[in-house]
Amino acid sequence: MPYEPPTHTVERSLRATTGARTVAGVDEVGRGAWAGPVTVCAAVTGLRRPPAGLTDSKLLTAKRRDALLPVLQDWVTAYGLGHSTPEEIDALGMTAALRLAAERALNALPVRPDAVILDGKHDYLGAPWKVRTVIKGDQSCIAVAAASVIAKVSRDAMMAELESSADGCAPYAFAANAGYPSPVHQAALAEHGPTAHHRLSWSYLDGLPQWRHLKKHRPSAEAAALESGGQLGFDF
Repeated sequence: MPYEPPTHTVERSLRATTGARTVAGVDEVGRGAWAGPVTVCAAVTGLRRPPAGLTDSKLLTAKRRDALLPVLQDWVTAYGLGHSTPEEIDALGMTAALRLAAERALNALPVRPDAVILDGKHDYLGAPWKVRTVIKGDQSCIAVAAASVIAKVSRDAMMAELESSADGCAPYAFAANAGYPSPVHQAALAEHGPTAHHRLSWSYLDGLPQWRHLKKHRPSAEAAALESGGQLGFDF
């Protein structure tokens, strides 16, 4: 399906209205996975013309994403990666875990950004960061699109490494599913239960009677918000 290429429109607007000189695009991957970290990339691109074919990572094949990664790493002005572990996600809840991973990514940049473009409508960063949220920013904003590709390829590689090197991870096929739900992943969970790399506050454990006793409860504030219909950015 044809798509409009991303632009620097939001970056230019932030420069004009706020005086921001360094603008970082931020995107995350792994929020809806059952296993592995949530990963955030912060990318600074300036106003240079992007590599051909850059768009939201979800619109690209794995082969195209892999080919784009080294090009983007050389092209961006700077980028930083941040992760929150399954243990941190279980202990803090997803909203706080996303903020932690994003702060780690932003703090990994050589220069603190004057403004941040955050993909989506939910600002999980907040003060003191100056945030502009953009729905589908990974499709419309060049810096966010770059961040989405770097985050996706980097996390996928981490999950593939887990499958090949971590004890007991081979049956879960993390290289193929990156920790997200899949028939093979579900079957492995039913037979072997969760590994040390699984999130134990996730609802998949409700469907596994023999492993349900391992489930951890989310922080009460997030649980209450979910029960009352609040939106905290969860993606199961």
